[in-house]
Amino acid sequence: MKIRPATSGDFPILGACDFSFLVTREAVPPFEGDWLAHARPVEPYAKSYGFDPDELGAHAGDGDKALFVVLGDEAPVGYIALSAGWNNFAFVDDIAVDMEWRGTGAAQRLMQHACHWTKEKGLPGIRLETQTNNIAACRFYLRQGFALGGHDRHLYEGLSPGTRETALFFYRFL
Repeated sequence: MKIRPATSGDFPILGACDFSFLVTREAVPPFEGDWLAHARPVEPYAKSYGFDPDELGAHAGDGDKALFVVLGDEAPVGYIALSAGWNNFAFVDDIAVDMEWRGTGAAQRLMQHACHWTKEKGLPGIRLETQTNNIAACRFYLRQGFALGGHDRHLYEGLSPGTRETALFFYRFL
């Protein structure tokens, strides 16, 4: 699989991808020790964050931001959006791989490229955020060398009052 900078021509192809995932478990506090082993089962439901080409387009051509795609069969099947954060960490603003391409190493290649970009920028590490209902992402980040740095149980209250989702912040030092 090849990684390259995204172009505006990639957006229609990425827009047709299925970036949704099935939620079957949710992580619960305390987020210590083997916290993922204690995730509780929930009634399964599909979750999607949507795809906003305008938001992603802002990452192209900006020296402190970057947008890369991973190619599968010569077409984009996933992307990672990065930015240099206020705290001198690279931020993974978004990462997504088409459902059919999960488990192929596409996300791992994107994350390796993010580490390379971070080092080129002279930043000490990477920060990202996911939610307690995205267990697969949590496991992936831990396998990629990230550590859970904290959580915020109120971050999504303004978007969805009464939500059970808790924001989880992961860090990887390079």
